[in-house]
Amino acid sequence: MNDAKQMVDQVALAPVVEALCREASALSGVASGGRMTLPSRDAVIGVVEDLRSVLFPGYFGTADLHDESLHYFIGATLARAMRALEEQVRRGIAFVEHHDVDTCGHCAGSAATATRTFLGRLPAVRRLAASDVEAAYEGDPALKTRDEAIFAYPGLFAVTNQRMAHELHSLGVPLIPRIITEHAHALTGIDIHPGARIGDRFFIDHGTGVVIGETAVIGNRVRIYQGVTLGAKSFPLDEHGKPIKGIDRHPIVEDDVVIYAGATILGRIVIGQSSSIGGNVWVTASVPPGSRVTQAQAREDRFADGGGI
Repeated sequence: MNDAKQMVDQVALAPVVEALCREASALSGVASGGRMTLPSRDAVIGVVEDLRSVLFPGYFGTADLHDESLHYFIGATLARAMRALEEQVRRGIAFVEHHDVDTCGHCAGSAATATRTFLGRLPAVRRLAASDVEAAYEGDPALKTRDEAIFAYPGLFAVTNQRMAHELHSLGVPLIPRIITEHAHALTGIDIHPGARIGDRFFIDHGTGVVIGETAVIGNRVRIYQGVTLGAKSFPLDEHGKPIKGIDRHPIVEDDVVIYAGATILGRIVIGQSSSIGGNVWVTASVPPGSRVTQAQAREDRFADGGGI
């Protein structure tokens, strides 16, 4: 009886397996009989956590560090992280270019160059991350120590991920930057595209529901709250009706701007320096430096003389 049941199960299983294999090959673009080797999401996240422990040693990774062991810990951790990152970058480049991870010396060389360049930028990333800690400490009266922000604040976690991902994105590395930022998105509810350019001392308070688009530019000492969107107003289409990729379509937020909870700012507009954007405001036109935009002002501007969005 058991043998007969097992045979029936195998007969029912076989066509489902074949159908799923065909779908997987069609999705990846790998021809039948070819090899499909993608980057490993788990490996990329492991690299990010190693790098987080290098940027904030003692807070992440091992907590038992002192002056003598610090250099060894950072050196050993960086060496391990860079080996793993180079392999994942190589896989990403090879898969995007020709769906083959093993045969292209150009892909391996490109991965090695990108990884070395990224390594050289880590001290600058560390300085930016440290400035974000200061912004959190100065901007949140509930924060008693800087350590609390490093250990526990979702905004700092998401922005640190984005700062690492942004450097890889700027080097033309495919796939890996989005894995890094979407990992933070899943954990924090903060969605920052790796292409966004963010200045120093950036603070996201609370953070849940924040969305920052690919071509957004954020200046120095900017503070935003939960539910803020820096998005695109519309998507220009090509002759085939498909969205045109790579054009600047997200806001520019200048230095010292505060954007309160629930504000939605759309399109390639400029929020002028030292402006304050009130909660739940919908902004689709540039505002000059020093502006104070409230819900009442937004309603009046939007509907005056039959206007709208």
